[in-house]
Amino acid sequence: MDLIQGPPASSRLVLALAMAVAAALVACGGGGSTGRGGQLLPSTPTQLPSFDRAKFHQLLAQLKGKPVVVNFWGSWCGPCEQEAPRLAEAARRFSGRVQFLGVDVFDDRAPARAFIRLFGWSYPSVFDNPASIEGGLGMSGQPVTVFFDAAGRQVFVRPGAVRDQEIERELDKIHVT
Repeated sequence: MDLIQGPPASSRLVLALAMAVAAALVACGGGGSTGRGGQLLPSTPTQLPSFDRAKFHQLLAQLKGKPVVVNFWGSWCGPCEQEAPRLAEAARRFSGRVQFLGVDVFDDRAPARAFIRLFGWSYPSVFDNPASIEGGLGMSGQPVTVFFDAAGRQVFVRPGAVRDQEIERELDKIHVT
């Protein structure tokens, strides 16, 4: 008598793992959001919710489809003050086409919020006091600016303060017009 067999054990294991990961992603995406409609993107520039590496990667996944410029900064950082007006201007110029996002590192919220207001940043930042996000991307020191294309691929890293026209040049390379 022939017995009908199911998929091999390895296929069942892969399927079970895939289902577990999908369930975890659904569970993580629903309850812990800080923005509207299940979105993790903070709704105001000064909200500064605490993010860890996992939550930050979830946010980047939600932002796929649009280029993203991530700037690691601190209110205590001199070079961050130098580049802050350039970032504010670029965020205004590319509004709607590029998502700018700050990651405040090794800071306190009160001076960080004052910094954001002082330089008129229109884009949100998240709070990363232990620098787990920055370290998770293999970077250290502030400022660091990281460019992601619309597919979510990291395409350029700028350690130190961004220079005049550098943001525009890098965004042109990933075809942001």
